[in-house]
Amino acid sequence: MTTAEAYARFANREVRGVSPAYERLSRAVSRDDELLALLDGLPPAKRQPNLLFGVVRWLGGPVGDPAAFHDYTVTHWRVIEAQIRVRATQTNEAGRCAVLLPVLAALPQPLALLEVGASAGLCLYPDRYAYRYGDHQVGSGEPVLECAASGLALPTRVPQVVWRAGLDLNPLDVTDPADMSWLDALIWPEHDHRRARLRAAAAVAAADPPLLVRGDLVDDLPALAARAPAGATLVVFHTSVLYQVSPPRREAFVRLVRELSGHWVSIEAPEVLPYDGLPTPPREGLHNVLALDGTPLAWTRGHGQAMTWFG
Repeated sequence: MTTAEAYARFANREVRGVSPAYERLSRAVSRDDELLALLDGLPPAKRQPNLLFGVVRWLGGPVGDPAAFHDYTVTHWRVIEAQIRVRATQTNEAGRCAVLLPVLAALPQPLALLEVGASAGLCLYPDRYAYRYGDHQVGSGEPVLECAASGLALPTRVPQVVWRAGLDLNPLDVTDPADMSWLDALIWPEHDHRRARLRAAAAVAAADPPLLVRGDLVDDLPALAARAPAGATLVVFHTSVLYQVSPPRREAFVRLVRELSGHWVSIEAPEVLPYDGLPTPPREGLHNVLALDGTPLAWTRGHGQAMTWFG
């Protein structure tokens, strides 16, 4: 896929109807030969829209007007490029806990959670948040995570978590203003509700910090998994992480995680972690697949705002 095609696809599948500013930008970049030439000078994994737009936002550049974005990006490309090369999309969306909850609540309790690609670890607190599935509410506290869910018996309780740990190449710290500013920059421009959710979830993590380990999802996973307490169900999980990993490393990770004692919960795009015989997604737009131990269960939206159960 060319860079132009990737930006057009992002506009059509991920941000159409969800972020008008990023839809306009993505379409404009897909037709902008000057910006495409600059992006093509980067490694393929660094050309993604979320990373470019997040860096420009983090630097204070304009993302509301494509012409202004073009001029700013071309003028400041050396600074933008340097940041792109050292950063990654580490969107830490606590809302994804709403689509994890039905699986986590049904597993043998208590749980030892280990998140791969944990960022700042905000998805390690499914027991501390409250959830609203239409008129059905579960748990208490802040933030309240809303999710449109269909096709399943909704959970009636939050899980019991006795250990929480995360593995990331560059773990972030919610008490570090620079790290928080990067997490904020990765949230799409119109999504003020997600910014409020980020602050509320960060307060939860700051009050009881998780164990966050800097490391690789293959090389360092067994040692961290071995630290989980006996008597708890180990759950290794990840959400929208494997697209940043090369196919051979993805395959090595899948082989490894299948060998670990416990359970494996994944939420990834179907082209990243493919399955045979998936039903048609419920509507247009990007849907990820929620799976337990390699068995697909549901279509989910990227920020946990909706899920359609088919498992």
